[in-house]
Amino acid sequence: MTATRSHIMRVNIKHSGKTHQVEVDPSKPATDFKDVIYQATGVPVDRMKVMIKGLLKDDTDLSKLGLKPVIGTAGPLPTAPTEKITFIEDMDQDQIAIAEGNPAGLVNLGQTCYLNSTLQALKTIPQLNVALDGFSSTSSAPESKVTNSLKNLFSGLNQTADPVPPFAVLSNLRIMAPQFAETDNAGRYSQQDADEAWTQLLSALRASLGGNAGGESVIDKAMGIELTTKLQCAEAPEETPSTTKERHLKLQCNISINTNFLISGIQDSLNQQIEKTSPTLDRMAAYSSESRLSRLPQNLIVHMVRFYWRRDIQKKAKIMRKVKFPLQLDSLDLVTDEVRSQIQPTNSLVKQILKDRDDRAKIIKRNAGKATSDDATKEVDIRREERQKVEEAVKEKGIDSETNISGMYELYAMVTHKGASADSGHYIGWTRKESEHPIASGEEEWFKFDDDKVSVVTADKILSMDGGGEDSVAYILLYR
Repeated sequence: MTATRSHIMRVNIKHSGKTHQVEVDPSKPATDFKDVIYQATGVPVDRMKVMIKGLLKDDTDLSKLGLKPVIGTAGPLPTAPTEKITFIEDMDQDQIAIAEGNPAGLVNLGQTCYLNSTLQALKTIPQLNVALDGFSSTSSAPESKVTNSLKNLFSGLNQTADPVPPFAVLSNLRIMAPQFAETDNAGRYSQQDADEAWTQLLSALRASLGGNAGGESVIDKAMGIELTTKLQCAEAPEETPSTTKERHLKLQCNISINTNFLISGIQDSLNQQIEKTSPTLDRMAAYSSESRLSRLPQNLIVHMVRFYWRRDIQKKAKIMRKVKFPLQLDSLDLVTDEVRSQIQPTNSLVKQILKDRDDRAKIIKRNAGKATSDDATKEVDIRREERQKVEEAVKEKGIDSETNISGMYELYAMVTHKGASADSGHYIGWTRKESEHPIASGEEEWFKFDDDKVSVVTADKILSMDGGGEDSVAYILLYR
């Protein structure tokens, strides 16, 4: 090494059960230190995670880590009294959670994975967290108690890395909806459906959280979908079609033997054939029902309808079929003609922005392998300009800022189910991990919430859970 020997010190690093002694110059960039580690261990720099008082970043100033140099000019250097450097691969899950700042998991209180996974997904909704922070009520209504316990739970999860038992939420949920207190023949609490828990929790929140002057709740504003449905009698074409509007808090993705993609399953649920009394024919007749979204919420929930009742075995069975879902969802084909014409310019603009971001990420990955602090700074400026362009387009079109102004969504959280029936198996929650750099090297990362165990996976793992077997499969998808 060419640096002055008085600046150089030796440290021990641990990797795959072996200890290596390497030299480090605190006056040099952290990237130089990582290169030295690569020479000793063979671990590529872009896959390396070095822990020194937290995760070592490329722009970390080594001189501020408190490392003590060894004085000497010749001969073997003595080992400096430094903190041992440990690779993330050699840490247990608790150490990783503390070092990387992983969020806290939830303790399984006995067949409560359905609730834990649902709570972790709900916690990612920004508008809900803001509303809960401001919630205050002395009401004895079960819905208010559920809401208050959710407020306290989310607040507690933000203040610890240790698993938290959701006692109050579970207790109040069972009072409000006794089905969640059902037990089996052995007296143990039964497994429940995560989608039913999701529905009941939103019902409580919808009733308790304050609304606007028009009486619309926070939940309706943040997640409310408006469906405009047109009914046309197939047997009496001359009959005037009827149009109705309804509010919902989620979309359904029906799964048939022909369903291969999420968007087609949603479209199947929006286009139905029904029977009703025809006023012109004065009898039951076939009608085509076509629904389209006339309001796009900022948070779009999609329920993949994987469970159905089997009369022969008198229990719910699971549809195993593989149905691919995207990390980015374009809802343009799901909306009414009026909404499409309104958001089309912004939709095209956002698609171009996303393409440009992807191109920049590919260049960084190809040239350097990792985004530097300079890359991050440039990206912040670029994204500020992008936001200004979108805001100008929205202002010009007069689009409601409390809705999705482009029709483009990004997958942000998910609940998966593992097993063959809703009455058994295991639910797991997954949420997108916020990236330190606007453009990160490699693939984006996600948190996996397996009750109290929290770990990190890549987006490839998320996309792999599209069905085809009894392993974890996407069940509830939260797009933002």
